[in-house]
Amino acid sequence: MKTLKWWQQAVFYQIYPRSFADGNGDGIGDFPGMLARLDHMVELGVDAIWLSPHYPSPFRDCGYDIADYTDVAPEYGSLDGFCRFLTAAHARGLRVIIDLVLNHTSDQHPWFQASRSSRTHPQRDWYVWRDGTPDGPPNNWVSIFGGSAWTYDEATGQYYYHAFLKEQPDLNWCHPDVKEAMWQVVRFWLDLGVDGFRLDAIGTIFEHPDLSNHQFPLTHKPIIDIGSLSGEEIRQILQFQIHQPGLHELMQELRTLVDTYPGERVLVGEDENVMFHGDGDNELHLVFNFPLMQTHALTPAHIRDNQALRLTDLPSGAWPCNTLGNHDVSRMWHRYGDGLHNDALARVHLALLLTLRGTPFLYYGEELGMTDLHFSALSDVRDTIALHQFRLLTEQAGVGYADALQHVLARTRDRCRTPMQWDRSRHAGFSQASSATWLPVHPNYLQGITVEDQKSDPQSMLSFCRQILALRRRTPALIAGDYRVLHPHSEHYLAFLRHDPLSGQLCLILLNFSAHVQELTLTCNRPEARLLFSSGSRSEPQLPLASVTLVPYEILIAELDPCAPYGSD
Repeated sequence: MKTLKWWQQAVFYQIYPRSFADGNGDGIGDFPGMLARLDHMVELGVDAIWLSPHYPSPFRDCGYDIADYTDVAPEYGSLDGFCRFLTAAHARGLRVIIDLVLNHTSDQHPWFQASRSSRTHPQRDWYVWRDGTPDGPPNNWVSIFGGSAWTYDEATGQYYYHAFLKEQPDLNWCHPDVKEAMWQVVRFWLDLGVDGFRLDAIGTIFEHPDLSNHQFPLTHKPIIDIGSLSGEEIRQILQFQIHQPGLHELMQELRTLVDTYPGERVLVGEDENVMFHGDGDNELHLVFNFPLMQTHALTPAHIRDNQALRLTDLPSGAWPCNTLGNHDVSRMWHRYGDGLHNDALARVHLALLLTLRGTPFLYYGEELGMTDLHFSALSDVRDTIALHQFRLLTEQAGVGYADALQHVLARTRDRCRTPMQWDRSRHAGFSQASSATWLPVHPNYLQGITVEDQKSDPQSMLSFCRQILALRRRTPALIAGDYRVLHPHSEHYLAFLRHDPLSGQLCLILLNFSAHVQELTLTCNRPEARLLFSSGSRSEPQLPLASVTLVPYEILIAELDPCAPYGSD
């Protein structure tokens, strides 16, 4: 059996730079602040950092509208500051991958400024320009953020295409100079020593060249919030705008480039399509298992169905990748809570993420049980997508102010991007700013939802997270083991095995997702197993297998005799 690569063994931790730590007191997170907090990641027990966009940007889409691919936004520091952060992370054994946006730039990027300056400019075709029709735009394509995907440029009399905001024009990847310019960007960061890239919105890179109109029946109505449609509706309404021919060849070319660098640099795709693994070793290394998190409740049945489908669909040689949260969705504590047992459920969900087969990605603050912040006024919102949708609702869809406000405040991504909560000092230790921080700090930092409060409390979420991460690191089966489900019809608990053929270790994982005691029997010719972890009150080091009682929301991990047969009924 092959030795696992570092990215197969690692636990990744996503940092949202603007909200993690402010080192200069201006109310905005930055590289000096992040550098000063690197030891938190080491003490937590993660292995790698995914850094959300840090580039110069007008911040129309929270940094995903990049104005310069080879520099650092001045509010975050400097390129030298980035290099100091990277060096310090590597010195602590932490890998660092950065966000790379291939599909589009900011409309303030010099490339687009040149492109829109004249129809005859050499960089005109670096973006997607088309003449309009008698009805207006070239076709009825929609922006993923709502409204038309075409914006008219008065100066040159043509429309340009944008899969997202009008301030995010799409690059034309059919132009060889665009590809070469972007590959130079990739080389720039790899030469500096980054360990890889998380590739944003890769499914949108190419569009259908015929620009055919969508025939989906909703297209005659204003499309305000694509996120409110079903997955099938989204696929139909974007059928000519996503997952077009050429994508896999492009990813193979990128993989070839990245593989010329030493150290197993990694490519992580923001997409759920396992086809981006290619033949298992010639496209992306990791592709997110988004279907796992696309549910209102993480039930044992949903998880079993997800794993059965996902692990079966992966190409031979490909490696799974799981997450339950990021900068675009409600925080895990809220998203999957029931309103009564959110804290207990959050622990079960963290344990699930860290014991399933594959590379886990954590979102900053999950280790504390940080929660969504509910905004009450539009003036508090910094999420330009939410403000864009508010305008579409009130100006195009005829929705009243109060209803539009309620819709936007319930969905703004700001609710999960609030500053990291370090201690109970002003601004939760995130910043020494004399005035407000860029987003408000959640007031529950005063109730102990902080690193300082939780680090010495053995019952805290932080202590729990550290325990599970430490257990994972020293337990080969939880990293390299295969996955085998047990008790496939149980409604309230999840039972599965992880077996690592190389070490021979076999582990049993039992997760009670309910507020009730669960009784179960494990069919085995060995009477007991060695207990590795339990969130219940278990004093004995051995676990009798003939009759197992799980207390409400218990997390139980045990090591079994690998030579003993185990039933799955």
